Amino acid sequence: MTAQRACALSDLVQDEARRVEIDGVAMAVVLDSNGEVHAIGDTCTHGDISLSEGFVDGESLECWAHGSAFSLRTGKPLNLPAYEPVPVFAVTVDGDDVLIDPSVKLEVN
Repeated sequence: MTAQRACALSDLVQDEARRVEIDGVAMAVVLDSNGEVHAIGDTCTHGDISLSEGFVDGESLECWAHGSAFSLRTGKPLNLPAYEPVPVFAVTVDGDDVLIDPSVKLEVN
């Protein structure tokens, strides 16, 4: 599979998550305060809650329902109650296009 257009870079609001779906894979896409774009799995691993409805704080995205924050870089939970990571996807920015391949999950330590 190849990277597909997820959204326009100009549609992203800094420090807010946006839900996108590519080939049935839901992702939360975030433009952080450093200007970097991240894509992580959109479902909190503690419960069936959309992370894109949560809160961006620096390099993390917090679930609005449970309070677990996930690293935008690694997908690892930073606090309880979640203990399982969410997937992290490779993002490429090409002009105003944010491209993501949902079949390529980053392995980050």
